[in-house]
Amino acid sequence: MDNRTNLDDYLAGLGISDADESELPPPAPDALTGTPTLEAAAEDPRSTLEAFLRGLLGRIDPDLQVNVTQADDALEAEITGENAAKLAGRDGRTLGAIEVLAYTVLAKQEGRGNLRVRVDIGGYRKRQAEALSKLAERLAVQVAKSGEPHELQPMPASERRVIHIALKEHPDVMSESMGEGNARRLIIKPRHG
Repeated sequence: MDNRTNLDDYLAGLGISDADESELPPPAPDALTGTPTLEAAAEDPRSTLEAFLRGLLGRIDPDLQVNVTQADDALEAEITGENAAKLAGRDGRTLGAIEVLAYTVLAKQEGRGNLRVRVDIGGYRKRQAEALSKLAERLAVQVAKSGEPHELQPMPASERRVIHIALKEHPDVMSESMGEGNARRLIIKPRHG
């Protein structure tokens, strides 16, 4: 039975803990970058996110930069640099993992589990959203012409949202999500009447 109850216990179980930090390469010095430490940033979610990402990136590739902005409904972080695109990983999996970690750190540090976090690395999410919008338009033409609905493969909520937004005002078709959990998929069907 797994009785680990918090993030620190899980990280310690993976060999990642405060005691192990001496074995890791040192992050970029906060005094030189002007970035607050997590402890100093505890009052401001934006600063907390920036401090976490700078610390993480300092251990991965010190040449990467991060810019965190406050959007209407979320904190948005853009990671840039010469090798940033590689950090996104296959199908954005590494990017997704970084986003989950960033959200978890904010929820733990700030006690704000309701604050959304969006991370983009080297423009990956922007390119992905553009590709999904183009796909939505192509499928809308196909569905409008054939009159038959088109069901897409299961996809994450963020990707379904891009397609919903792209087709929101379309005069001939509409989109709808069906299913539960990881099997949730999007259907594009003709708009009736």
